[in-house]
Amino acid sequence: MPKYSYVAMDAHGKESKGTLEVASQNEAIARVKDMNLFPTKIVEVDKAKAKDKGDKKAKPAAGKGAAKKKSGALNFEIKIPGLSGKVKSKVLCTFTRQLATLVDAGLPLLRGLRVLEKQERNVTLKNIVGELALAIEGGSTFSEALAQHPKVFNRLFVNMVKAGELGGVLEVVLIRLSEFMEKAQKIKGKVVSAMFYPIAVLVVATAIMFVLMTLVIPKFKEVFAGLAEGAQLPAFTRFVMAVSDLVKNHVFYTAIGVACFVVAFMLFKSTKFGRRLWDLFKLKMPVVGPVINKVAISRFTRTLGTLVSSGVPILQALTIVKETAGNVIISNAVHAVHESVKEGETITAPLEASNVFPPMVISMVDVGEQTGALPEMLLKIADTYDEEVDNAVAAMTSLLEPIMIVCLAVIVGSIVIAMFLPLIDLMNRVGDSSGGKDKE
Repeated sequence: MPKYSYVAMDAHGKESKGTLEVASQNEAIARVKDMNLFPTKIVEVDKAKAKDKGDKKAKPAAGKGAAKKKSGALNFEIKIPGLSGKVKSKVLCTFTRQLATLVDAGLPLLRGLRVLEKQERNVTLKNIVGELALAIEGGSTFSEALAQHPKVFNRLFVNMVKAGELGGVLEVVLIRLSEFMEKAQKIKGKVVSAMFYPIAVLVVATAIMFVLMTLVIPKFKEVFAGLAEGAQLPAFTRFVMAVSDLVKNHVFYTAIGVACFVVAFMLFKSTKFGRRLWDLFKLKMPVVGPVINKVAISRFTRTLGTLVSSGVPILQALTIVKETAGNVIISNAVHAVHESVKEGETITAPLEASNVFPPMVISMVDVGEQTGALPEMLLKIADTYDEEVDNAVAAMTSLLEPIMIVCLAVIVGSIVIAMFLPLIDLMNRVGDSSGGKDKE
């Protein structure tokens, strides 16, 4: 009876090898599946030996080529600074969804990675997927391979995959992770699209102001020099002209001043106190603050709920949530929750003490904690706040439009008034002089 050697993956992504004495390759595949393994390669032993002999001759040359290729990639990264090796969240979200679909359909993890490697267009992610496949072939688990690329796969991603491997539900965790990433990307897209209009208006307003200050106002200044006849211009007109002179004649110094202000602000924001003050301001600022607050609460509840429901221990999940919160105020609140849980106390007390989370969130978390359905309750809160974010973004957009238009009208109108004030004074003086002549 012929012998067949097989290479297969278990539910945790680990590779196993062996030989079977069966009548045909189809019977070998069936035997491997009966052992709860996913076959990736099954060949007859005699044929495999013949193939190995042919491969040994070509292997050294291929190794040199691979070494050259790797060296070339390293040189490429050195030559072009600024390439951090990161992948856009949208690209990573698509990759996760595709991998989850393949694994859920019964395709072995290794084969799924090879399929995605071939079709991936993003060069950085393509190389990383290839490295993941090589690491799994070398005996590493999927989570261990992911942990080797922290710039692309954060701790949330790695720990959820690890929990799925330990629980034997990797396909479920990947689907859950892809849904989490898609919803996070959806919220981010809505906020970005809502901010596009005010930013565009701000850019247009800045361009209009620059043109007025450097081209229009100097022309008016020349006209006023001939009409004033030694008379002093109105104070507001002199102020606007002084600003125009500063912008026009000292463009370089003005640019340096703006750059220094931006650098100083960034340095201040990088300090512990500055970061805390800025994050607090973002949560409390009018119009935009409520949107940022709702996005932060949605992100916190969805991340924690997804981690806990995927089998990650609560303390480890809270640590990950703290690192991925994106806001120091929220991070401090999560840290207080972590310390409370570590001491065997409840989650709700530190949440209420933080003054960040509204009473509804605290009440729902309390109910979920008491009934033992905390993950489900957290995900319900996240879904609720996703809808709140939609409404808040719509309200913010409708409110920002008239505010920006009014601000632009006030700025341009003020400049126009400043330029017409001398003309009004001149007309009044002409009127007074003509009136005096008529009396005579």
